[in-house]
Amino acid sequence: MKGSRHFGRRDFLGATSLAAASLMTGLPLAQAWAKSSHSGADGTFEPDLALELTACAQNLALRSGPATAAWSYDAKVLKGDAASVRAHPDSTLGPTLHMRRGQKVRIDFVNELDQPSIVNWHGLHVPADMMGLPRYEVAPGRRYRYEFQVNDRAGTYWYHAMAAGHTPEQVYFGLAGLLIVSDDEEAALPLPRGEYDLPIVLQDRSWGQDNQLHYLPGTGPAASRKPQAGNGSTGEGGMMGGREMTGGMMSGNMGSMMTRMMGFFGDSIFVNGRPTQPLELATHAYRLHVLNASNARTYKLAWKDGRPLTVIATDGGLLREPAHKPYVMLTPGQRVELWADFSGDAVDSDLTLMSESFNSMMNMGDMMSGSGLMGMMGGMMGGGNRMGAPSLPDGAAFPILTVRIAHKVENTLKLPAHLSNLERLRVQDAANPHNPRSFHVTMGHMQWGFNGHSFKMGAVAPDEVVRLGTTEVWEFINSPMMAHAIHLHGLQFQVLERSGSSRSADVTGGYADEGWLDTMLVMPGERVKIIMRFADFTGLYAYQCHMLEHAAAGLMRDYEVRASHASA
Repeated sequence: MKGSRHFGRRDFLGATSLAAASLMTGLPLAQAWAKSSHSGADGTFEPDLALELTACAQNLALRSGPATAAWSYDAKVLKGDAASVRAHPDSTLGPTLHMRRGQKVRIDFVNELDQPSIVNWHGLHVPADMMGLPRYEVAPGRRYRYEFQVNDRAGTYWYHAMAAGHTPEQVYFGLAGLLIVSDDEEAALPLPRGEYDLPIVLQDRSWGQDNQLHYLPGTGPAASRKPQAGNGSTGEGGMMGGREMTGGMMSGNMGSMMTRMMGFFGDSIFVNGRPTQPLELATHAYRLHVLNASNARTYKLAWKDGRPLTVIATDGGLLREPAHKPYVMLTPGQRVELWADFSGDAVDSDLTLMSESFNSMMNMGDMMSGSGLMGMMGGMMGGGNRMGAPSLPDGAAFPILTVRIAHKVENTLKLPAHLSNLERLRVQDAANPHNPRSFHVTMGHMQWGFNGHSFKMGAVAPDEVVRLGTTEVWEFINSPMMAHAIHLHGLQFQVLERSGSSRSADVTGGYADEGWLDTMLVMPGERVKIIMRFADFTGLYAYQCHMLEHAAAGLMRDYEVRASHASA
């Protein structure tokens, strides 16, 4: 296969007419295509919920002293329930969006940044041109219209920026938020609601001078930039292909280089877009929507007093029944919903949610002569990846959040024994039950890749083409070097089997593999088989490592869903 897509005479005529339409309407070409693809037969789409979502720069009072420059999303309801948007004032976290399964949604994204951007709907099953991939990014001052029906089960999803050259930077400086989907099955359950239904969004950041967030040199809203023309980059060698992340892999100091290759690890934990502070709760059961929105850090969540964590939902919604675990591994992009019952705790008592220690990287002695990888990283990546002693390296133990039981209330909620009718995909129904597609994590010439291929916009290899309506088994085989967060866009999958890693003994008890996932932790040397069904939509989607600097350095590829009658 020489090209990534079939492009015939009809496609050419359609594309040229769309190009003309885009010039007349002022819409980006991608938006004109999206409008034609998802409008009704008469060219209309009548939404149940219409939002305007704007990416912009803000100055926030995150701690005493000067305001902190950040990027953030601002949302307003144009049609529908005003409660569909819940803002988080004085926070880098975007507003929480609430949708219902079956709802028709229109979202107008407005880019008021000084660099291209687009919004990715992480975990949603939507058409490829509604997914929000870098090929659809819009330039500063432009807009993109999303129109789709919510097809997903009730669950905790999220949205974040994607842009060629800028994804890790834009997410780090604030362009992310939760998206909560509800449905009839979930609404019928006696789950905590209202004030007892809480978001817990985890991010790690580092402070620089004058209360400003520190990332890589020359990044963020405080950095001066030249306006960028066009509708976006089609860079090669990295998911985001721009000067900050991949073109400059070997530029700057050693700490910046290692950040680009290994990932960013900050020394300050943010919860819900602010530096962590005690959370005052009542003697009641709570539903905690926990999202790891960090660029690269994996958390090993555990209560300090040893009580188990009760998982009721994963990325793609409710489990069949609650799962009790001593700790939960949460890699970037992953979500879990926890049932946390404080009804038996005394007023004025404190509980601490920890990230416990684990080993996420191999010893460099397995690859090179003698010195350990963590030792090498420590000198280069400490204090937010600047030169110096490490303060919070990946896998370190540290407190995340203190829960303070502030007052007593009557709690009548009991944990349901049954949560949902969870469908399990069957291996015998797969097109390849005994021959999974294999994807090896590789590294060469300072570029990550899958099967030796780094990201190239629109490029699809023959083993990255799947058929609409088929169920398949895939296997991801990690290198022995470090952990990765494997994410598939546009669908949910189920884990069939994990094997092969001698480094995962201190994390296996925390895998929440019982339900639907779109993101999974794959430890060094580990092999993971998953099963998924390609339904409803054709087009180009993506799979990647959601440790964002890894994706920026090449660990992202496109896969194509073709109609079952199309030729390879």
